[in-house]
Amino acid sequence: MRASLLALAVLAGPALADDAPLSAIPWLSDSLSAPAPRTDEPAATPLTDTDVTVMALGETRRDAVGLLSVGLTGLPRDTFAGSDPARLARLIADQPADALPAMQDLVTMLLLAELDPPRAATDPDTLFFARIDALLRLGALDQAQALLERAGATDQAAFRRWWDTSLLSGNDVRACDAMTANPGVAPTLPARIFCLTRGGDWAAAALTLDTGRAIGVIDENEQELLGRFLDPELYEGEPPPVPPRPLTPLAFRLLDGIGETPSTRDLPLAFAAADLRPTTGWKAQIEAAERLVRARSLDPNRLLALYTENRPAASGGVWDRARAIQRLDAALLGGDPQAVADALPGAWTRMRDTGLGPAFAQLYGAALARMDLPPASGALALRIGLLSPDYDRVARDAEPSLARDAFAVAIARGDDLVPPVGPLTQAIADGMTADAPANLTRLATDGRLGEALLEAALMLTEGAEADPQDIVDALAFLRSVGMIDVARRTALQLLLA
Repeated sequence: MRASLLALAVLAGPALADDAPLSAIPWLSDSLSAPAPRTDEPAATPLTDTDVTVMALGETRRDAVGLLSVGLTGLPRDTFAGSDPARLARLIADQPADALPAMQDLVTMLLLAELDPPRAATDPDTLFFARIDALLRLGALDQAQALLERAGATDQAAFRRWWDTSLLSGNDVRACDAMTANPGVAPTLPARIFCLTRGGDWAAAALTLDTGRAIGVIDENEQELLGRFLDPELYEGEPPPVPPRPLTPLAFRLLDGIGETPSTRDLPLAFAAADLRPTTGWKAQIEAAERLVRARSLDPNRLLALYTENRPAASGGVWDRARAIQRLDAALLGGDPQAVADALPGAWTRMRDTGLGPAFAQLYGAALARMDLPPASGALALRIGLLSPDYDRVARDAEPSLARDAFAVAIARGDDLVPPVGPLTQAIADGMTADAPANLTRLATDGRLGEALLEAALMLTEGAEADPQDIVDALAFLRSVGMIDVARRTALQLLLA
């Protein structure tokens, strides 16, 4: 046993001189290392001994793999074919996490779409890893993990992301089983020690830690975290460890294991998923769900379930939102128009002011629009309904009394537009009638539609504060490529959100 562990430690030694795998995400752990070349080293093999579904490398280019078929997205197969992968990667990396919901949904669709790869790609993984890293930045762990498994996560760069995603989603044992089953990826000693504990071999884990200390391949921070994880009694009475920066998923899991789980409030979005566990406090669960819902990475119904799970015992912030939602939810379930009218303004204001207006509209927009509410509340309910996915149904029978609302209804119906006075409304009206800009049209006709769509999304980064001409061009382009629904949703969100 000792000889095999020493061999493992020595094998990890050359990794100290190797650069960590490159990534746009600084918190990805250096959990894998490149061992010294060996003629008898087995090649990377598919993770056939686990539940992970993979595809052997070489069968299909990974940047062609997706989760959404062309039948679901409506995108042509050559959406990315004519683009430079490096250019696509930069555009994807530049997309903000707080964009208009319609733009967030459009970008996510492009990240998950099954499309032909760029023809000019010299590195077939450039676009693939840009898509994965964007999903991780948004906290979309399930989608990133599914995409990795479908494409094949057997090489180090892909497996590293799959490993970290598995740790953050709580699939420790599965991650370690996959690492053991795939000898072509070489774990660092901290990852190996962690996996030994997950397999129940605590003695071997302790011996490996001692070996790593002796030969100097585990740094001081890792030694302390692993030591506390393996034998917390040795550190009893000492102050808690200082979390490393950047905090990696492995370090997070080690801290979690010793009862010093870091707050995820100031950590990247991907860590927020850990706070959705039922063992986490109610307030922390709500805050994590709110962050993920804002990024369109979590179904708002999950947030609704958390809001209504218990009775708030305090006031301010999260508790006021939970209380307001509970009040409105009860009024809707009771079918009492006056109670709904009383509860609606407060609930909407609290949700809107914290960036959760789109989620609120998705949850309640259609139901509110069907109710016979007093005029003031009815007008608010109409605007919320027009921000929901059912905007066209809401607009069908609407009879707005205000000019701005009438303009919004006309957008939703596809009627002729007579905008109220103002640069934003005029830009929206022009965008819903103007010809598409030549530069974006040229990209689309050259097999670079995806690139053009990402460019259009960036034009609207500032939302209603964007340059009016950018609003015109983005809306006109979306319409020109048949994305009428996306254009209308975008226009309504610019106008009302």
